[in-house]
Amino acid sequence: MIPASFAYHTPQSVNEALALLGEHGDDAKILAGGHSLLPALKLRLSSVGHLIDIGRIADLAYIKEDQGKLCLGARTSHYQVESSALVQQKCPLLAECASHIGDVQVRNRGTLGGSLAHADPAADYPAAILALEAEIHAVGTGGTRAITAEDFFVDMLTTALQPGEILTEVRLAPVAAKTGSVYLKVPQPASGFAVVGVAALVTLDASGKCAKVRVGVTGATATAFRAKDTEAALIGKTPDEKTLDQAAAQSTNGIDANGDIFASAEYRTHLVRVYTKRALLKAVERAKT
Repeated sequence: MIPASFAYHTPQSVNEALALLGEHGDDAKILAGGHSLLPALKLRLSSVGHLIDIGRIADLAYIKEDQGKLCLGARTSHYQVESSALVQQKCPLLAECASHIGDVQVRNRGTLGGSLAHADPAADYPAAILALEAEIHAVGTGGTRAITAEDFFVDMLTTALQPGEILTEVRLAPVAAKTGSVYLKVPQPASGFAVVGVAALVTLDASGKCAKVRVGVTGATATAFRAKDTEAALIGKTPDEKTLDQAAAQSTNGIDANGDIFASAEYRTHLVRVYTKRALLKAVERAKT
C-alpha cells in the first residue's frame, strides 16, 4: 500500500529536529532507518502529518569511548554495531545481538536508536540493553536526561521518552574481566524477530563462583524484562548445570507471556526457561576462557 500524504523534513542538526518537533507536536514522527515506521505507514497502521528524517544528522552516528564508557549514537546502524571492533572488545554482547537482527539489508539500514525508540516487544536489542544495564540519553527542550534501560521500556511500543524528546545516545560500561555473554533466540520464520530471545551476562570471581549475573528476555511479554529471580539465585554459587537449571526455572516467575500465531503463552514460557539455561551455560563457558 501507499502511505497517506505527509510533509517531509530533513533537519541538519538535533536542535533543528527539536524545533520541528516542537512546532508540529503530536502530528510529527521521527524517522531514523525507517524499518519500523515506514512499513506501519504503508499499511496505514500509523499516520503522520510531518515526517522528520534525522538520517542526515551526522552528530548522531558514532561509536566512541568517553569517560570510560562505550557511547553509540542513535543513528548507528545495526551493521556498524555488529562489525565495530570497539563494540566487540568492550561490549561483545551488543555486537552479537546486532548480528541476529533481520538480514544484511535490514542491518545496513536499521538503527540502534530507532529500534529502541520503537520498543517492539519482539525486538532483539532490548534483551542485551537490559543485560548490559545501558544508559539511554534523550534530548528535549529542557536539555539532556539519562534513562536507565530498566526504566526505558514501559510497555508494548511504549518507552519513557517524553513528547518532544529525541533519543540521541546509548552508553554502556565495558564488561569486566572473567565475563562471558551471549544472545540466543528462537526467530520468527519470516521477519527474524524473536519469538523468545535471551541475553545472558555472567562474571566469575577468582574461585569460579558467580559474582554478577544479568539476564534480559525479549519476545515473551509486552515488553522486555530482566529475570531478576534467576540472577539472584546464582550470585555466590558455582555455576554447574544443576544450579543453572534451577536458576533458569525461575526466569518466568510472575510473567504474563504473550500468545500469538508463533507460539502459545505456555510454549513461550517454556522457551524462556530453556533458552535462559542455554544462554547461561554458554555465558559461563565464555567467562572461563
